[in-house]
Amino acid sequence: MTVRFDDDYYRRFYKDPTTRIYDQHRHAKLVAGVVSLAEWFGLDLIDVLDVGAGLGWWGQWFAKYRKDAKVVSTELEQDICEKYGHQQADITTLRLSTKFDLVICQGVLPYLDAAGATAAIENLASMSCGLLYLEAITRDDMKDAIDAQRTDLRVELRPASWYRKRLAPHFREVGAGIYAARSANLPFFALEAPRDAR
Repeated sequence: MTVRFDDDYYRRFYKDPTTRIYDQHRHAKLVAGVVSLAEWFGLDLIDVLDVGAGLGWWGQWFAKYRKDAKVVSTELEQDICEKYGHQQADITTLRLSTKFDLVICQGVLPYLDAAGATAAIENLASMSCGLLYLEAITRDDMKDAIDAQRTDLRVELRPASWYRKRLAPHFREVGAGIYAARSANLPFFALEAPRDAR
């Protein structure tokens, strides 16, 4: 099934208080948390990539609180790109020459088939030189983490291990959806991140 990421999609899952999971105010707490941790780990967030940027909430937060950051945001639908100022791009083929201090990929990968999601992870890795924030609902989440009435389930529900296996060559899992690019060589205390299986 092809999902259109158009105004109807964003109205249902992001704007309408009766059908959305959370609003922009709550989302801002996520952004502030991720950014604060990135800065705690010693990263200067100058170049930021937001893949599947939707309503542009990450970019709006950066414009307000981290004005020096250069945010590149992408989306699939041309009309959404025009409305919110994103670059039209498909992460299964997008590979910019810029290396980004923070790459955001929130809610994108489950909409892709296995080949597309694998290609997307490779592309995300090629553009990351700091942290990746990744949100992807998995089969494991269906037990107790998902509100099925407010979550778009027209996705590929792969096990979490599927993602971890493909992320591991490029990233070290920190926790809370945060992955550190191996190329960044960030030092972590033993209890800051799970023991690296690699």
